[in-house]
Amino acid sequence: MGKILKSKSSWPGTVFRKWLNLRSNAYEFHSDYPVKGKMEPTQPRRKSCSDGDYYKIVPEKFPGWLGQENGDFKQSTDEDHMTRADDLKMFVGTWNVGGKSPHDGLELKDWLKSSTDADIYVLGFQEIVPLNAGNVLGAEDNGPATKWLSLIREALNNNNDLSQNDLELSKNHRTSFELTKSSQPSRRSISNFPDDNPVACNSTLDRGYSLAASKQMVGIFLCVWVRDDLQKRITNLKVSSVGRGIMGYLGNKGSISISMSLHETSLCFVCTHLTSGEREGDEVRRNLDVTEILKRTRFSRSSKDSHQPETIMDHDKVIWLGDLNYRLRASSDVHDHLKNHDWEALLEKDQLKIEQRAGRVFQGWEEGKIYFAPTYKYYINSDNYVAQTEKSKEKRRTPAWCDRILWKGDGMKQIWYTRGESRFSDHRPVQSLFSVHIDSTQNQSNRKTKPNNQNHRPNPVLPYTCHGKVQAEEILLLTRAQSCIDTQPRLISSAS
Repeated sequence: MGKILKSKSSWPGTVFRKWLNLRSNAYEFHSDYPVKGKMEPTQPRRKSCSDGDYYKIVPEKFPGWLGQENGDFKQSTDEDHMTRADDLKMFVGTWNVGGKSPHDGLELKDWLKSSTDADIYVLGFQEIVPLNAGNVLGAEDNGPATKWLSLIREALNNNNDLSQNDLELSKNHRTSFELTKSSQPSRRSISNFPDDNPVACNSTLDRGYSLAASKQMVGIFLCVWVRDDLQKRITNLKVSSVGRGIMGYLGNKGSISISMSLHETSLCFVCTHLTSGEREGDEVRRNLDVTEILKRTRFSRSSKDSHQPETIMDHDKVIWLGDLNYRLRASSDVHDHLKNHDWEALLEKDQLKIEQRAGRVFQGWEEGKIYFAPTYKYYINSDNYVAQTEKSKEKRRTPAWCDRILWKGDGMKQIWYTRGESRFSDHRPVQSLFSVHIDSTQNQSNRKTKPNNQNHRPNPVLPYTCHGKVQAEEILLLTRAQSCIDTQPRLISSAS
């Protein structure tokens, strides 16, 4: 009985320590290079995904950048205003790898291939480690992430040599650029590092693609790779993690978001693993996950970069990818449609599309037309769905399109949307190629600007002053709690 009581009493402490660790590391990430990020604070940004009535209207004479030809310069009636719009190709992929670490011979080129090389690769993974108690509550296991980075680097650059950056990361899972420290209320961006910082990868220019940023939270892993000649144009790299697992805060479920600017365009990539389950009502929990991720994701800002995006919806363009876990509504004809490959009929029962049409989640977001088979759940190393042969109702899973890619923002065109056929896990990978307009504006005097009333904020979680007060109280609470946890071993040692 005593052991049981001890186990129960230690559970909240274990969860709390893990939560503190997630909070303290939420703004750390790994990158091949430091990036200069000082954008002029006098330059107001173009409209973001959260625009409603929060911004002034652009004058009708303003030509904008939609529809301009790639690389062309357009001149408006104001000769001082000149805008160039560039089309870049962006590859986005998501894959739930079922807790399996990749083996050395795993071929990723088939997953990452396209008819044309992309300029940016955004790759999100779920369950890169098994979601057991040790991984959820214990120290982060960076071994699988290191292997994935090496395989991706090799696939993108046709380089069989393990990068020195990956070796360093495997030796010490704390290797990262630290954007915040629990003992300091102020936060600093990676963009403050000088050009000659010794951390910068010396071999970056020798490769076709470099790692802009990567971040892991338990089993969720997101990495962004950028063509080397775009490196100097990447600024304001930041990350934010939100746990939505155990007790609504641990990282076995949740999101990792990476924010960055390319020229004058702000981009946000959100990799998520939402609540699982196919019981009635589970879709409501997934909707709540999305709502909480949008509310709780915050990118660090200082007074010098207060004009930079703070929330997901503040960005010009957002891509949401991952195992969203939305299932098919129960129906007697599901398996008949599956046998007939009648995806259109099956998609009528897709929870995500139903919830989206009802306005309960992802309002205003876009997703491409789905022409591929459900991506979950397969037997590993097989093309058979578990539902087709599994006799046990407990283990049976109705096939579903759990793995999705959505986007929001002007100037994005999806070229294709499909799935891969790797049998590595019980999910099939999903990938998409986008054409993205990137704005390079020389004079932005006519761009949309926020009104002077800064209390009128898009997507507020709390009123501005209240939000600041809560953050200050959280910092004080966490600092005291961390102090207690740090001193506890010494007290025990002295008592013994």
